Amino acid sequence: MPSIRQVSTFLALAGLAAAAPRKHGKPTLHKREALPEYAITYAPLSYLYSGEKWWPSDITVHLANVEPEVNFTAIGGNDSVTVDTLDSLASDVYLTASDGPILDPSKSTPAWLASDYGIPDSDGLSAAPGLIIAAEKNSTTTDVFYFYFYSYNYGGEVLDIHFDDHVGDWEHVMIRFVDEEPYAIYCSQHSAGSAYYWHVVDFSGDRPLTYIAYGGHANYVTAGTQDYTIALGIVTDTTDAGYLWDMTLNYRGYWYDVDTEEFSIAGGAGTGATEESAETAGWLSWLGCWGDEEYPDGLLDDIETGQYCIVGECHYTTGPTGPVDKNLGRTTVCQKEDDCTIFDSIDDLTHQS
Repeated sequence: MPSIRQVSTFLALAGLAAAAPRKHGKPTLHKREALPEYAITYAPLSYLYSGEKWWPSDITVHLANVEPEVNFTAIGGNDSVTVDTLDSLASDVYLTASDGPILDPSKSTPAWLASDYGIPDSDGLSAAPGLIIAAEKNSTTTDVFYFYFYSYNYGGEVLDIHFDDHVGDWEHVMIRFVDEEPYAIYCSQHSAGSAYYWHVVDFSGDRPLTYIAYGGHANYVTAGTQDYTIALGIVTDTTDAGYLWDMTLNYRGYWYDVDTEEFSIAGGAGTGATEESAETAGWLSWLGCWGDEEYPDGLLDDIETGQYCIVGECHYTTGPTGPVDKNLGRTTVCQKEDDCTIFDSIDDLTHQS
């Protein structure tokens, strides 16, 4: 007869964890229940690129520098958006940079976009709190999401033409735990991502090592040049062991209930814990975009600084939606569940189209 451990691992492999019966009598997740210890014990140690210019950002600083817009028309000032008011906004609202159109930020960068305050120190502590969200799928399986936020995404180049800059940038690493033991790890990479069995990645102690690409902040399990395919050709991301970022030193923590699709506060560490103690969790349910709406083609008639679109790919694109829109209730390890492969080699990588 198979053991409980074997059965639960099979459920995770088959992507059926979310469909399994839930425990009865479990304390409600609406209470301030702490994150499980394993969420911290096995949290990733992430390395930002040595030449990074767009650093981790605090969501409160970001919100203080944007204003809500619909159809490029402001519906409030930059003092109208806070953590406590965010979920009152409609999902068609764009958090638009108060500085005006962000054109050619490499030449004149507002301080809040670059977020130099978020550069980690020698211990890996960033002043910008990360985000850790635990989502219990059934009595044996829990997914823990580690979200990284940046106020700006500096995109890549195809044939020496720059594409995909946008205000706001959410990326994440997810670890699936079965019976409180890590089973697999998923790294978001722009519009897709790659999943790996736990034992194949590199570690420092019990903690997996991940590498954050320059500018676009995709997450990888190896350092070096990362190739992924898009419509216009080959784009390479660049990663190295530049600046260690240990999110467990400063983060906001939450639970996500996959049945009610609601969030609750779980406590945190550092300034993240301090800020979170005076906040609600409702902001996480907002479905709008954390940056400017994609600018009209030809906003400035300049190939270097203006807006242009070629074969559907644009210089400046719409800012991303937040964590709630990243399929937190997924049954497979991957965010996109239709074609999810868990790699058994650290050298494998999902190619995007």
